[in-house]
Amino acid sequence: MAGTETSEVLVVQKAIPAGTPVSGFTDSVAKKPIQNSTLTEGTVTNLADLGSKVTAVALVPGEQLLSSRMVDADSFLGPSRVAVPDGMQEISIKLPIERVAGGKINAGDAVGVFISLQEGSGDTAAKSEATQLTFHKVLVTAAQFSNGTAAQPDAAQQGQSQGSLNSSNNNQSDGTYLITVARNSVDAERLVYAIEFGKIYLSKEPAAAIEGTAGVVDKTKVFR
Repeated sequence: MAGTETSEVLVVQKAIPAGTPVSGFTDSVAKKPIQNSTLTEGTVTNLADLGSKVTAVALVPGEQLLSSRMVDADSFLGPSRVAVPDGMQEISIKLPIERVAGGKINAGDAVGVFISLQEGSGDTAAKSEATQLTFHKVLVTAAQFSNGTAAQPDAAQQGQSQGSLNSSNNNQSDGTYLITVARNSVDAERLVYAIEFGKIYLSKEPAAAIEGTAGVVDKTKVFR
């Protein structure tokens, strides 16, 4: 990392289950130098800053310890739902399986939000379509089947992805899923507009994923 700007932040070294108090994973995290360009918002540098909070979701080795993934003990809602960070609100999006990473999105995951919009009216030639990866690492607060039932893991998934949509016992009604995400009020407005007038794809975007976008993509950028 010679010649690069770095900061020492806490990084997960061993898997930490959801609901684990800060006092229970002091040997599962360690300070590591991370390039400032790859730091995620809300990284933690001192465990004492977290007080008596617990992990809202399971943490995996290699990810940066984030304050947004910690909640008060009395706010821990279990594996199928996580608490909404202070200052944010929830928006639910109804999507088919191919738009939610094959149904393998869980409460507590982070997702990328791709928005496609069509402009113009009249004949097709006058219309223009464009897509953009608009939001990075959006917190999923709930993952449900289309009838609103919380996702329940299969026996083979126990101890792994709790609350996964990818379950044979899903009782889904129409082949679509409800993904609820947390955003601030400004982003929520933009997201609702996309839900109303465009199309949305979600990617599974873990903390270690490199953020980037080509800007607004239309056919001139696709066919180069």
